[in-house]
Amino acid sequence: MSSQRVVIIGAGIVGTNLADELVSRGWSDITVVEQGPLHMPGGSTSHAPGLVFQTNTSKTMTHLARYTVEKLLSIEKDGKKCFNQVGGLEVATTPARLEELKRKLGYATSWGIEARLVSAEECFQRYPHLNRDMVLGGLHIPSDGLALAARATQLLIERTTKAGVRYLGHTPVTGIERAGRRVTGVTTPGGIIPADIVVSCAGFWGVELGAMVGVKVPLLPLAHQYAKTTTVPELAGRSLNSAINGLNAELPILRHQDQDLYYREHGDQYGIGYYGHRPMPVVASSLGLTPQHVDDKNMPSRLDFTKEDFDPAWKETKKLLPMLQQTELADGFNGIFSFTPDGGPIVGQPSHLDGFYVAEAVWVTHSAGVARALAQILTTGHSEIDVSECELSRFEEIQTSPDYVSETSQQNFVEIYDILHPLQPRTSPRALRVSPFHAREQELGAFFLETGGWERPWWYEANKDLVKALPPSWTPHDRDAWSAQFHSPISAAEAWKTRNAVAMFDMTAFHRFEVSGPGATRLLQRLTTSDMTTKVGSVTYTLLLNDHGKIRSDIFTHRLDENVFQVGANTATDLAYLEREARVQGENSPGYWVQVRDITGSTCCIGLWGPRAREVLSGITTEDLSNKGLPYFGLKKTILAGIPVTLIRKSYVGELGWEIQTSAEYGQRLWDRVWQAGQLHGLIAAGRSAFNSMRIEKGYRIYGSDMTTEHDPFEAGVSYAVDVSKVDDFVGKAALQRISAQPPVRRLRPLTVDDGRSVVLGKEPVFYKGKAAGYVTSAAFGYSIRKPVAYAWLPAGVRDGESVEIEYFGNKIQATVAAESLYDPEMGSLTKDAVAVRSPSVRSRL
Repeated sequence: MSSQRVVIIGAGIVGTNLADELVSRGWSDITVVEQGPLHMPGGSTSHAPGLVFQTNTSKTMTHLARYTVEKLLSIEKDGKKCFNQVGGLEVATTPARLEELKRKLGYATSWGIEARLVSAEECFQRYPHLNRDMVLGGLHIPSDGLALAARATQLLIERTTKAGVRYLGHTPVTGIERAGRRVTGVTTPGGIIPADIVVSCAGFWGVELGAMVGVKVPLLPLAHQYAKTTTVPELAGRSLNSAINGLNAELPILRHQDQDLYYREHGDQYGIGYYGHRPMPVVASSLGLTPQHVDDKNMPSRLDFTKEDFDPAWKETKKLLPMLQQTELADGFNGIFSFTPDGGPIVGQPSHLDGFYVAEAVWVTHSAGVARALAQILTTGHSEIDVSECELSRFEEIQTSPDYVSETSQQNFVEIYDILHPLQPRTSPRALRVSPFHAREQELGAFFLETGGWERPWWYEANKDLVKALPPSWTPHDRDAWSAQFHSPISAAEAWKTRNAVAMFDMTAFHRFEVSGPGATRLLQRLTTSDMTTKVGSVTYTLLLNDHGKIRSDIFTHRLDENVFQVGANTATDLAYLEREARVQGENSPGYWVQVRDITGSTCCIGLWGPRAREVLSGITTEDLSNKGLPYFGLKKTILAGIPVTLIRKSYVGELGWEIQTSAEYGQRLWDRVWQAGQLHGLIAAGRSAFNSMRIEKGYRIYGSDMTTEHDPFEAGVSYAVDVSKVDDFVGKAALQRISAQPPVRRLRPLTVDDGRSVVLGKEPVFYKGKAAGYVTSAAFGYSIRKPVAYAWLPAGVRDGESVEIEYFGNKIQATVAAESLYDPEMGSLTKDAVAVRSPSVRSRL
């Protein structure tokens, strides 16, 4: 049994589920505090309409929802259930939405959710009230349904109370106690409740709770309209099979996403939810304390209905469901929900404080799934479902500013039902973070996409004439309308120039952290899978694992000095992890303190790659650029055209070349000098689109897409980054030893598309011998090998050369399982140096 004292703030659907999940894992000293009455706390749970549509573009969110359905189905008392599995029906009234439903079926298949595209006629059979002149078809998911969140909460309170959980209603939290960098309890009007772990499950009040301990919780409370009709004559007098359980619905839950609407039955009434109105931000602190009396009409999260905002929804509803023309709106309210800058939940702990966790911006749909994931993290240190995209630490600093949170969260509200392309950029805010090369990139006609606030060139219009000069074998094929979005044939020309001459890439937006101090080597030796006791001037590709031997990230370490490393990382979560581990090490061993700094914004980087890269650099430096002077995976601080730089011999695209780093003030001059030196050798600037094509041809994995915390190094194909001779213990080593003794059941495999032209974009299901067997992680057109490439998770028994099918918008595309690496030119056409870089025995991003 655990001796940890846990205080959960919030007795809504998330907090009560978390208490239940912890109890089921043997934890007992748990207190749940709630500022409202326990029978109806008054937060989002109390008014949530309860529609659970599981399928999502995100595998994580789908699996969190699937567990929520399983959990709610298991909660029952006296024959009364908490989930009415009536199924879900999403209808299309436009050709574009009909195509979107085909893509959504692919997601369902990829993530293991039973779903089926249905004709317009079957939509009418399943939902007779639909307007036959409007609906073109639909997507039916049998396992979707209606959650009775308030009932589930009450039954969970009852169940966990019997197991020893203490609930305190009408108990606002007025402060969170700390001793140094650890929470010690929560302050209430009745005194301090001691705690080793405090979890904020306060929903849209989470911003205020986080502020008590200096934690920025980037969510925005927004009001969302929901209304009920008067009695619908066609529904009156029915004998519902579900009525005995108080579920009062038998038709599938319905979404009309073309007009931002969803529907459910309430006995003989209809409930209508609407996202098409203007965003209505709410400041949670302005709501005051929850009153002593709360009921379904009076609660803090239920604001007055603004009928004028709902008028378009009511007009559209009467078109889609003509029978409602005989009814009126009986009731409506603007209910508060939490939205975030990227639309995902916020789960985890900050790097600067131990024992404080959040589980906020979690809707009923994902409530039990998030609670289980957090309970697993608290009890075992690892969630079996990858929750990287839900981590509190995922946000860059700029993304936690109030202005950014407000604008982007409102935009997510507006776009929640929109058809969005995977590469679709924000329209605003933009140009928050630009590299020192930005002005030059604009002059070259860069097309920018945004990630983490950074503007990143995707291709350059200055290279458009090169498309006409491409050899016939490199000429790009026309694409279908979907994959053609945010794409240009210029990318083919940029890849061609990189493979055959030389190109420069803006690598500034890639995360760079400095790890320094007398304990730097010890820290990285403990956290990574590789030997960090290498000589100064060496580069190492390595993994960060969790205690279960699963991949939490992949990084590059650059040893700049005896006690100074630069880490090339993936996300802000990597920074939070390194900061926390450095702090803990310093507290436990003061003589081995470590400082971790994010230096990304104060530095910049050019990737100079291609067969002529050495000739370009030789024109502006006297350094020995041979293998002897600067070997593969080596680095050197030097002067380049009068500019202090760090030359790093590695490449993400499988070509000879270097990363050239300098501080931001020298950036534009560095660009200009490299550009000038390269013109004699055919140098161009190239963008991320060509970069992605070349990296996938070489099989270089991307963390977060190709591999996550659900995967181990052996199945992900990165076991080469594990130094089996490393004597020192490291995080995950014991688990890896156990894993290595068992053959993998799945592997990440490259696929090539047989027709040589059909491009997929990622997350599509893959069929093997007629059955869904895996899914695509990332994909691109491989210009060097003249055909589309995809990486996919497949059963380990699938062999090289076997045929599979990728389902894309409902069509099956034939593909072949390939051996790695796909791009490996014949040695005779290469210098000895380039062969070393391209060798298939080098299993890393160079």
